[in-house]
Amino acid sequence: MTSSTVKKKGQRSRWFTLVWVIPVVLVLLTAVVFGAQWLRTLSGVQSFVTNYPGHVQPPVGTPEGFPEWLRWSHFFNMLLILMIIRSGWNVRTTQRPPAYWTRNNRGLIRTKGKPNKVSLDLWLHLTLNVLWVVTGIAFYVLLFSTGQWQRLVPTSWEHIPNALSAALQYASLDWPLENAWVSYNSLQMITYFVTVFVAAPLSIITGIRMSGAWPKDAKINKVYRVETARAIHFPVMLYFVLFIIGHVTLVFATGALRNLNHIFAGRNDESWVGFWFFAGALVLMAVLWVSAQPILLRPIASLTGSVTKK
Repeated sequence: MTSSTVKKKGQRSRWFTLVWVIPVVLVLLTAVVFGAQWLRTLSGVQSFVTNYPGHVQPPVGTPEGFPEWLRWSHFFNMLLILMIIRSGWNVRTTQRPPAYWTRNNRGLIRTKGKPNKVSLDLWLHLTLNVLWVVTGIAFYVLLFSTGQWQRLVPTSWEHIPNALSAALQYASLDWPLENAWVSYNSLQMITYFVTVFVAAPLSIITGIRMSGAWPKDAKINKVYRVETARAIHFPVMLYFVLFIIGHVTLVFATGALRNLNHIFAGRNDESWVGFWFFAGALVLMAVLWVSAQPILLRPIASLTGSVTKK
């Protein structure tokens, strides 16, 4: 059996899986919607939703709106996370990398041992992650120095039942009352908290453990094995994918123009300004996606190391 035949069979197998996955997902989503709508006909559930509408009054002094630094952070995060997921998937699935990169062992970054040779896909993944971490550090600093953290960190146990109520309302397609300009509902707050303060640090910590920069003879390796990091890193990536799908879906389903104005234009109205900023961001994302090809990546990677075919 030739390699081309095996490749074609693998492609057919993936398409066959996709053909089955799509209807199964649609059936499950339909069951969730009708199940949630049925639950909301029960008197006990109706009382629960009345008592816990999905929103907790924010603490006094919580800032409103989306400042410019937050909007820029969101924009850079959009670009970086898209390309990080793309490059990470290539690292995981590409069997024959188009090129390899070896770091120049001089300048600011020097090591005693010889630098490891990595695939060009992994070089891109690591480079993007460095930029993502730098963006994240700036985000954390500004988040806590401006008080914006109060919009993301749940400080009351009341958020738990309210988050369940909001989830039920979303699932039944009868959206909970939203005013994201002032504060997020409890489900949004908990989800954003998990994304910013749990998933992102986990992605960074496990990614560093899997990288060639991690010392091979470190004592912590006996406890923190690379297999453990790898087992956590990929599910975290899947979490980000699901988060993005759900986030974008709800942005458009719960008032697209107002939501886009919040995070792209910094205004609380339903004008088209935010939409055009978003459209420009999509064009830039598409350009970056298409441009991430070996012919363009090789000269950039060669600035910090040697690029070879083998």
